[in-house]
Amino acid sequence: MVELRDAYAACLNDARRHYENFPVASVLVPKAQRPHVAAVYAFARAADDFADEGERTAAERHRLLDLWLCRVHDATSTGRSVRPVESGEPAHTQAIFAALGATIRAKALPLSLFEDLLSAFRQDVTVSRYATWTDLLDYCRRSANPVGRLVLRIADYRDDELDRWSDCICTALQLTNFWQDVSRDYDRGRVYMPEEELRAFCASADVVGSGRIDEPWALALASASRRTRDLFDAGRPLCDAVDGRLKYELRATWLGGMRVLARLERARFDVVRQRPSLGAGDGPWLVWRMMTWPLASRGSDALARGPSIRP
Repeated sequence: MVELRDAYAACLNDARRHYENFPVASVLVPKAQRPHVAAVYAFARAADDFADEGERTAAERHRLLDLWLCRVHDATSTGRSVRPVESGEPAHTQAIFAALGATIRAKALPLSLFEDLLSAFRQDVTVSRYATWTDLLDYCRRSANPVGRLVLRIADYRDDELDRWSDCICTALQLTNFWQDVSRDYDRGRVYMPEEELRAFCASADVVGSGRIDEPWALALASASRRTRDLFDAGRPLCDAVDGRLKYELRATWLGGMRVLARLERARFDVVRQRPSLGAGDGPWLVWRMMTWPLASRGSDALARGPSIRP
């Protein structure tokens, strides 16, 4: 049996090792909430890897995701026996679910949010292109939005309006990551830009494979960027609607996402030659903008915005 303290420590280690655009369970998150956020992250990170990483067949990926759905349900009851770790699962699987189960019970987290995440990861196994914005946004609804809602519930917020603002930010962050990774995703056989958007600008998805972003692709990305920026703007009130240190975590996340989007725009979306991202040098800017936040009357202020391409 895994000691709960050790289980949470393993999850926190996962969060620190897998730093991406934005810190997970950072010092800005209230200390009491960090282990819970890390438990959710460790679960989602490992499950996402089942869909994306390693030399696995589609059947093997689905089997592991189905197994983790069972583990989520097992974790809600302390009386159920612990399943042994199977081939393909992380060595610390039992630690992840010991922590996650304790978090689910302590914070009354809805299982439907975990089911949504796993359904999106299952979709990643078989779906590599999206016909419409409706299709892509439905994927974001299940792959990104549950994480924001889980963080709110860990912080003891249960409010429909907060959820809607959170959904806007989470979808915007997911879309920003897609536009960052156009080249990387193409190399892995995926195109997240909706086909209807590419057709609107006479862009060919396969141009990316030639090692360049041509003008039609840049125009499609500019249009998608404006849509993404609108979502950031729509979700911005969330950053003022929560209390304590969580508001600074949300401000940092919002500002970081907008800064990456601005860099994409300034680079005229040439993500083949260079992938815009955040680095250590962005820290002072983020701190300054977090502390001067009331001065930014609108989401798309000049400090967050870069020049965009207009068709």
